[in-house]
Amino acid sequence: MGISRKIFAAAAAGALLSLTTAASGQAVENTAPRYDQGMVAALATSLGVSESAATDRLDRQADQQARLSSLGEQGVAMDGTYFDAKGDLVVNARGNAAEKRIEGAGLNARVAEHGEGTLNAIKATLDKLALAQAPTGISAWAVDLASDTVTVKVNSDKSTAAKSFLKAARAHGDAVRVVNAAQKLSTQGAVSPGDEMAFDGYVCSVGYGAQDASGRQFLVTAGHCIENLPVLSHNGERFAEGTDSRFALGQDSVDMGIAAVDEGSSITTEVGTWGKAGTVAVAGAERAPVGADVCKSGRTTQWTCGKIDSYDVSVTYTDPNGGPQTVVTGLGSSSVCTQGGDSGGAYISGNQAQGMTSGGPSAQRCDGTVNSRGSSYFQPLDDALDHYGLTLNTN
Repeated sequence: MGISRKIFAAAAAGALLSLTTAASGQAVENTAPRYDQGMVAALATSLGVSESAATDRLDRQADQQARLSSLGEQGVAMDGTYFDAKGDLVVNARGNAAEKRIEGAGLNARVAEHGEGTLNAIKATLDKLALAQAPTGISAWAVDLASDTVTVKVNSDKSTAAKSFLKAARAHGDAVRVVNAAQKLSTQGAVSPGDEMAFDGYVCSVGYGAQDASGRQFLVTAGHCIENLPVLSHNGERFAEGTDSRFALGQDSVDMGIAAVDEGSSITTEVGTWGKAGTVAVAGAERAPVGADVCKSGRTTQWTCGKIDSYDVSVTYTDPNGGPQTVVTGLGSSSVCTQGGDSGGAYISGNQAQGMTSGGPSAQRCDGTVNSRGSSYFQPLDDALDHYGLTLNTN
């Protein structure tokens, strides 16, 4: 009670240039930086470029997204978008007329063989098959706009369910791409002494603070962290209690949940990067396109960065204790490196909150650098806020 809680959730703030009125009544330009300098520093480290180049990249991506929004308002027929490896926005055009409009706006247009709509439909049929019987050996499946396929990751094709799943997937021809994924996936809550967010002998990482229409405060987190609605503590002191989770071991699940924050406690909107880039602030929760740069904060691997790979990803998580597999749908995937205990930790792209760590390869080990090689899955924050009717707390 009364203690300021620096709850770690990866975030960054952006201050756009604006006009302010000086004492003389004249309009003068505010020279405040466009982006939080901590976020710029982290992005520069992740990309291996100068801070000036990182700022230019953020500016360019913001400009491209603004042009994309304008095309949408004009009714231009589009079928999916993503950032390529160079940071350029690629737009799937529906027809030659749309292709010309997109290119006329200075964006890269592509007429895809399949496109987002078709691929989403294929992915939905695979979801139904997996929800009927968890396909042991199939790690994940998701729409990959860059390759114009539904990509299926397989760690073993020996089970009957996996064989059935792969047969159904391959029936869609070149719209489906099957790749080997040597490691099984698991959620990333870890057994450990209490640290950032402790409960029932386990630890996770704290995500984002939000409020309902009445102003009641909640922690938005990974559902598997609070499956049994436990009391949560930070540095040995209680600060919240689980109120709902959509995750259930061995059942069809969505990895989101919320905990009611105790009166007198709080989750700040200024969060830490574990000494890598100072403190940064949450400015909103606008979903970033596939290919966008993203960083996350978590108690095990701390501040790590990468790119967003896909949305609406379905995965099968293996219980490390030998329990049943769990199919989880609606996740995002990324090249951010995570390990056990990072679950619930927060993802940020630019100055916008993106989600909370859900899981990743169970044997994955990050090398301790910001740009550690790896992969992970996260629960998109905007979906959780919409489901629970909450508004993100911003700085």
